[in-house]
Amino acid sequence: MQYSKFIKPAFDDFILPTKKYADIIIPRGGDNHVAINLIVQHIHTKLGQQSLCKIYPNLYVIQSTFQIHGMHTLIRDNETTKHDFIFYSDRLIRLVVEHGLGHLPFKEKQVITPTGSFYTGVEFCKRLCGISIIRSGESMENALRACCKGIKIGKILIHREGDNGQQLIYHNLPNDIAYRNVLLLDPILGTGNTAVQAISLLLQKGAQESNIIFLNLISAPQGVHVVCKRFPRIKIVTSEIESGLNEDFRVFPGMGEFGDRYFGTDDD
Repeated sequence: MQYSKFIKPAFDDFILPTKKYADIIIPRGGDNHVAINLIVQHIHTKLGQQSLCKIYPNLYVIQSTFQIHGMHTLIRDNETTKHDFIFYSDRLIRLVVEHGLGHLPFKEKQVITPTGSFYTGVEFCKRLCGISIIRSGESMENALRACCKGIKIGKILIHREGDNGQQLIYHNLPNDIAYRNVLLLDPILGTGNTAVQAISLLLQKGAQESNIIFLNLISAPQGVHVVCKRFPRIKIVTSEIESGLNEDFRVFPGMGEFGDRYFGTDDD
């Protein structure tokens, strides 16, 4: 009786109309600590992305949507099956690749449409290659081939020794890499040590720093600082900036060992 006479009318008159002005509604309000912590983490991540992009104009984070955020949630979930992990990783990788291609040089081109009308558009550079950092970077090759038919793809293998030690084991690069725009592929930018060694090798082989676009799914701020300070003319394209690195120099919240999860060797 009291609910119908006082509480419900008060809710309808004063609380319900304000819902349309809310950006987000948390069930159970202040008692829902899990939801509040998730929101705080999300805000912290977004603020970090904005500050990094202001510091490094060569860092590009693709605009987040609920669709992208949902795919990130799935591939980060420890309970996600291998099939779903691959499926949603491929979708995200395709978005990153498409965004990276948008930073290639182009020239104006005019064509005639089937209606006989003229259309003025653009034509992108044709001298392009992809370089994957073995083995996780190979997971990004299919998306690149789907976007760029017949593209040449080279390989770099860097063995990790200890926390910071890196050792170049193998590389197979196009002979004319000095004349090509390069898409460097590695899904996770952590400490930045592997990326620095890979980029240094590309420069030694004649690639132009301004012609390198580094594509990855997630990036730790520490890795962004290392790469962008060392190579201010390359471009980094990523789908999300992480909170940082833990005491084991692993990206967190991260998504685990990407290569093991993608290629199904995480149980070996």
